[in-house]
Amino acid sequence: MSDSLFSRVEAAVSALPARFPGPGGAVAVLKDGEVLVRHGWGYANVERRIPFTPSTLFRMCSITKQFTCGTLLDLYDDPSELDADVDARLPQLDEPSPGLLHLAHNQSGLRDYWAVAMLHGAPIEGDFGDREARRVIEGTRTLQFQPGTSYSYVNQNFRLISDILQDRTERSFAELLQTSIFNPAGMERAILAADTRAMPDGTVGYEGTVESGFRPAVNNVIWTGDAGLGASLEDMIAWERFIDATREAPDSLYRRLTAPVTFSDGQAAPYGFGLQRSTMFGRDVTMHGGALRGWRSHRLHVASERLSVVVMFNHMSAAQVAAAQILAAALGVPYEPDRSTQPPTALYGTYLERETGLSARIEPAPGGATLRYLMVPEALEGISATRAEAGSVVVKTQETAEGPEVVVERPGENRTSLLMRCDETPGEDIAELAGVYRCEELDEAEVTITLAGGVVYGGFSGILGDGRMEMLQRLAKDVWVLPCPRALDHTAPGDWTLAFERQGGSVTAVRVGCWLARDLLYQRV
Repeated sequence: MSDSLFSRVEAAVSALPARFPGPGGAVAVLKDGEVLVRHGWGYANVERRIPFTPSTLFRMCSITKQFTCGTLLDLYDDPSELDADVDARLPQLDEPSPGLLHLAHNQSGLRDYWAVAMLHGAPIEGDFGDREARRVIEGTRTLQFQPGTSYSYVNQNFRLISDILQDRTERSFAELLQTSIFNPAGMERAILAADTRAMPDGTVGYEGTVESGFRPAVNNVIWTGDAGLGASLEDMIAWERFIDATREAPDSLYRRLTAPVTFSDGQAAPYGFGLQRSTMFGRDVTMHGGALRGWRSHRLHVASERLSVVVMFNHMSAAQVAAAQILAAALGVPYEPDRSTQPPTALYGTYLERETGLSARIEPAPGGATLRYLMVPEALEGISATRAEAGSVVVKTQETAEGPEVVVERPGENRTSLLMRCDETPGEDIAELAGVYRCEELDEAEVTITLAGGVVYGGFSGILGDGRMEMLQRLAKDVWVLPCPRALDHTAPGDWTLAFERQGGSVTAVRVGCWLARDLLYQRV
């Protein structure tokens, strides 16, 4: 291990507290199965003055998903044996159920239950446990797409897996994790920390910024196979060393977790068994992040380099960016992306995606443009008059018999969609939008649109209560968004698109959706 490698990594790690300020954090870098850097700083609990150390228990959130799938593979050589168990947990579904592997690869077609919970009126910091989860999941009647044909991130895929494993084995998921993962990997302090209200060693996650100040984040969710792992940096180091020590074994657990995954048409899928497959700095990487209010983490592994990075923040800074910066330092390559000025493009505008009814906005930004479709805007690069890219996303115009069309290609989701340009000129009478709209798909959940002092507001109601009213933003004629930057989970729906539909000039319905839960029709009451 060269001195220059250690110096580069040490410098990158030393810069993290200033680049990502907050109460505390920890990071580890491993090369060839050995720890290159192990470092904690700040405080796990600033009120009680508990230091953040490599032994501090941390809420790993969605990094849990790979451990859930690891437990699955340890117990079942063929997870499809459990397909009937999935079907049994979706009693109202009007079409064929996804199989167990569809869950593990985020190819189920289900709508994410954290997003759907907001449509049911869930309070942002309200209680959401097993009972609430079961009500939302069992109410599923349709899918967003045929299982296996596309990708969509769905948290309850992994909750369903852990629930099924518990019922099949008649053992708790905590016990299954212990025997299948923690004991073999030597993760001595790791636990299932299902209750997000507190960690047993007093570690706290914080919201806020340096400017506004940091305050303890409030969470009241019960998590299991989707995000319930509690682990220290030492535990995650043990996991990375276990991966390296078993790397040559043809049936090793991590080799099975990272085996190639495809969609039903044979196209390669970038996500499988709770792990994202990607490329960074020219190397194949397997990785996953974790997030809840007050908690951010990221781990990545470059098998070809026998290199791993783990980052934990007990605040809301971007752990995935920190991990990428450390990886770049370890590889000796520049991190900063090209921010050269991009030319203007005819693609700028507001659109509706025909297949989902979701809004998409292509807007100018410093050094290029952004596509606003997911919760976080995607930075577009390689811009021309008729084409732009954002990682694996391509937006372009194409000629058809009816004239030019704008399409979005998302190979990672195995889909191509058509964007229909919206009429952004003012015109509709906003009073026509006010009313109550009801969704049969969601057990008569409602969205209420009001005029409050001449300003349009909206709010959702359903089996979980009455959600807060939010001021709507007009994008185009009959196309509005209801902002949802905070939800039960950290990864909120973002903007809900509300696309109002008319018959004979009168508003009769509204099509509601976000990137996590698409295409739900609400009829005017």
